[in-house]
Amino acid sequence: MQISEAESAVMEVLWRRRSAYADDVVAALSQTRDWQEATIKTLLNRLLKKGAVAAEKDGRRYRYSAVLQRDDWQQREADSLVDRLFGGRIAPLVAQFSERNRLSRRDIAELKRLIEELDNGR
Repeated sequence: MQISEAESAVMEVLWRRRSAYADDVVAALSQTRDWQEATIKTLLNRLLKKGAVAAEKDGRRYRYSAVLQRDDWQQREADSLVDRLFGGRIAPLVAQFSERNRLSRRDIAELKRLIEELDNGR
């Protein structure tokens, strides 16, 4: 399931809130995006058709909730990025960030910890 950048913004609201009415999603996104209500409702409907969200009727409104789990989506997106840009290899991705001085000391410490865990077989 492909989720566009705009759709992922809607999903972020649902992941944070667990469920929300369309009006709640509109209110949350209006703080960070210059989107019309109709645009956000269209995005919700697209996500509903894709099976990424579910809708439960509550009176005259629908309460939306995420079906697609954030961890699953992040893993697919990360795999896709690494496959497309780096031939499935992680080291060139890290090197790319390193060469651009985009790794903080905290990032480097975390990478070292992860590598040590991998070396020790977790």
